[in-house]
Amino acid sequence: MQRTRAKLDLILEGKKQKNTIAVLDGVRALACLFVIAYHMMLIFVQDIKILRMDKLPVFFGAILNAGDTGVNLFFILSGFLLFLPYARAILFEQQKWPSFWRFYVKRIMRILPAYYLSLLLMILLFHPAYLQPRNLPRVLAFVTMFMDSGKTTFKEINGPFWTLAVEWQFYLWLPFIALGIGLLVRAIMSRSTPRSRFFLLSFFLLLLTSWGVFSRFVGLQFERHVWNLPAIPPIITHIYLVLSYGTIEKAGLHGKFLENFAVGMWVSSLYIYVQALPKQHKQNTERRLQKLSPLLFVIGLLVLLSMFLWKYDMHPKLATDLNIFRALNDNFAYVSELGYGLGYGICVLALLFGFAWLKRPFEWKPLRWIGLLSYGLYMWHLLLLQQLTPLIQSHVHHWPNILIYLSYGAWLLFLIIPCMLLLFFLVERPGIQLGELLTRNKKSHPTKRTASINDESHELIAKD
Repeated sequence: MQRTRAKLDLILEGKKQKNTIAVLDGVRALACLFVIAYHMMLIFVQDIKILRMDKLPVFFGAILNAGDTGVNLFFILSGFLLFLPYARAILFEQQKWPSFWRFYVKRIMRILPAYYLSLLLMILLFHPAYLQPRNLPRVLAFVTMFMDSGKTTFKEINGPFWTLAVEWQFYLWLPFIALGIGLLVRAIMSRSTPRSRFFLLSFFLLLLTSWGVFSRFVGLQFERHVWNLPAIPPIITHIYLVLSYGTIEKAGLHGKFLENFAVGMWVSSLYIYVQALPKQHKQNTERRLQKLSPLLFVIGLLVLLSMFLWKYDMHPKLATDLNIFRALNDNFAYVSELGYGLGYGICVLALLFGFAWLKRPFEWKPLRWIGLLSYGLYMWHLLLLQQLTPLIQSHVHHWPNILIYLSYGAWLLFLIIPCMLLLFFLVERPGIQLGELLTRNKKSHPTKRTASINDESHELIAKD
């Protein structure tokens, strides 16, 4: 058993880095498992029809119905991890600005090899019609990762893929967003203290959050045909919506989630600021944040529970009769993603500075392993779970419900997860290593303790 654990450690984690934030692997695993549980719930409710949500206790039903918000947590983790070097460079003028080359090469080698292989296999095995020449424009949308921007590609081939598009487009913009913020901070406070720059950086990230909410509001107005602005050429409107929201061609699109990424970026900035304080000041600040961490974690959970109940209360087929949020329901679409982001962001902040007993459940090895496999697991779980459904419907639909639930759990544990381990070992890890090799000579030398934080080991991916 010890030997098996050691081999899994070597395969998944490789050479351990001293300052890896282990707790975030567990957080990412929970985000992925939350989404998987949501999709299982949909299968049990819609396909097999063995689960009735209106028969569940309200709080449990609300949590299960909110499993898709695991994606909001994914986006917050991306904002946090990928903004770390930029936050360091903005807050401390002596830091070298992160290389555009290094950022893009590492993102490409981390994301695209496993994605392109998965896309090819999914087309060959499940959607061969996409091999026909007439479907080439649709395939190109998936190849370029803009499949969230058209009605013929949104949630096609594989439901979770559209969120990879959101994630990828954030990668494309992040270095430019960070550079713009950095130039503004340095222009306004060229000789200020890190503390002053932190507050100014926080202000700009608040503006970025506001832009995310505003673009969602504008997109929803166009989607619902509330606004009709004939003076604006349609092509301008469409380009704006594709870049900042999605598209109005199909209802139900979710925007670009800038409010979630910005929350993660702010947590990242606070983390870097505290880590780089003078020793005595740093220790005092960390001690205060640690004492606050249980309260922060509870506050974050309460915010999330409130948002989950609000979402559940709006479900058209659920007679919850909560009547708590009815007066606010018209605003749900505008602020819901921000609400999820704030709740998850507060919880992540609490875990980063929390007591060991608060972090320990998220640092449990098996949970961390799932977190490290979460990219492939996120991409493949829905399609592979759906392959079991016809077998259940045809052969064992008369089984007790508990056995059907256990069948899906066994399918996940003994087929899907081992396949994702193989994908990680053969494709993902070599891609990460190649990215490191290609950027090794261009890597800046770390001057702070946080500079060696391994953002690759914490890579997250998206939602359905």
